Amino acid sequence: MSLARLLLAIFALVLPGTAIAQTGRFQSAGTPNVGSPELALFPGLAALQDRLEDQGWLIRGQATFILQGHPRFRSPYRGEASLSPAPNARNTFSTDLVLGRRLWHGAEVVVNASVTRGFGVSNSVGAAAFPNNEAFRLGSTEPYFFVPRAFFRQTIALSGDMVPPDNDPLRFTAPLPRERITITAGKFSVWDIFDDNRYAHDARTQFLNWALVGAAGFDYAADARGWTNGVAVEWDNGKWAVRTGVFQVARRANGLFLDPSVTRAFQALVSLERFWEVNGREGAARLIYGYSRTRQSTWNQLFRNGFDTFEQNPNGYEGKNNLALSFDQQITQDLGVFGRLSWNDGRTQNWMFTETDRAVSAGVSMHGTRWGRPLDTVALGGNVGWISAGRRRYLEAGGIGFIVGDGRLNYTPEVAIETYYNMRVAAGIDVALNYQAIVNPAYNQDRGPVHLLALRFRTAF
Repeated sequence: MSLARLLLAIFALVLPGTAIAQTGRFQSAGTPNVGSPELALFPGLAALQDRLEDQGWLIRGQATFILQGHPRFRSPYRGEASLSPAPNARNTFSTDLVLGRRLWHGAEVVVNASVTRGFGVSNSVGAAAFPNNEAFRLGSTEPYFFVPRAFFRQTIALSGDMVPPDNDPLRFTAPLPRERITITAGKFSVWDIFDDNRYAHDARTQFLNWALVGAAGFDYAADARGWTNGVAVEWDNGKWAVRTGVFQVARRANGLFLDPSVTRAFQALVSLERFWEVNGREGAARLIYGYSRTRQSTWNQLFRNGFDTFEQNPNGYEGKNNLALSFDQQITQDLGVFGRLSWNDGRTQNWMFTETDRAVSAGVSMHGTRWGRPLDTVALGGNVGWISAGRRRYLEAGGIGFIVGDGRLNYTPEVAIETYYNMRVAAGIDVALNYQAIVNPAYNQDRGPVHLLALRFRTAF
């Protein structure tokens, strides 16, 4: 099937949705219906979706197409993990169908089937703050089917009063207990639960850059496509929340397969979160700690054992400490700001997310009410990333990582700046224009800057 036909087929399936503004849901797999079905592009189908939910069935879906490219940039040399300096354009396409079923009071099972295809520029290497979070490191020329999420969730009420749902496309739209415990077990993304942010957590509706979707200096557990198996337990009362979880880690650096030795290889996460309102404007802060144990090497071990052992430590497992602080704050009903600080101890390789050891990101997001487009969004964000002394020594010696490695290094921090305008075309249909500048890609001031333009089409229900 041609790409054009595939696009038309999927878009025809997902047009019926009733549109709402997304608020930071990682890789949003759909859009919860809000308001009357008459607001939808196809009211009859939206009403059917609501009736099915009343009967205990959840059906959501989305399709996102991104075309991104850059002109030629300065590059006196390049390595195996460098951005290609030649003019380059690539596209990605993802679709999701989410099916859920209520089992008993507070219990539900959710399965997310997905079809993806495409590549990131330079096959998703060359910048630690990579410019397209929809681009897997394992791209494909043909549509590829997989199941990113399949989990069981139990919500236990600790209070009798209820609050509105939080626009999570992976949840039913029924009200939730204000104070509750939620247990989730199965396959999903760590980012489905941790490091949420109102303005910067969903590449399908917000910023595209990896370092603005999540904390770049935190080596979050995932396979090479961004998913893992695990168990998470959350307590939330509307003002405070504590989230904990234990997850499988990759068997090899940036590997597709997860390590089966779950007693020796794992990531444990805990997040302490505070929510507030100032004059009716919502804000949140999240402090996240993670400990990983994988077949990663310390930098001294890599130099001693040889760079060919980068993918897996031949001598066993090493630990890694990670820390992140995230916040978001509404300034007005239409204007908000966000930021993240992240750190890892830097003594070992990064294993799963990206190759950054310290990062600072911040930005601003605004809806288009002032110019008569309240469902449009314009935003500006930036990230600065640093690496540890051990990683710097490795790259200067010609070492190649799983996402950065130019064969040599003239070190300086990497800077990524991104702005986008997301336009609501119709109920459930959005088009976005995106610009990014990456200065000192892969921490190398000998190369770049790189200017990237992107066009994003998305439809959801």
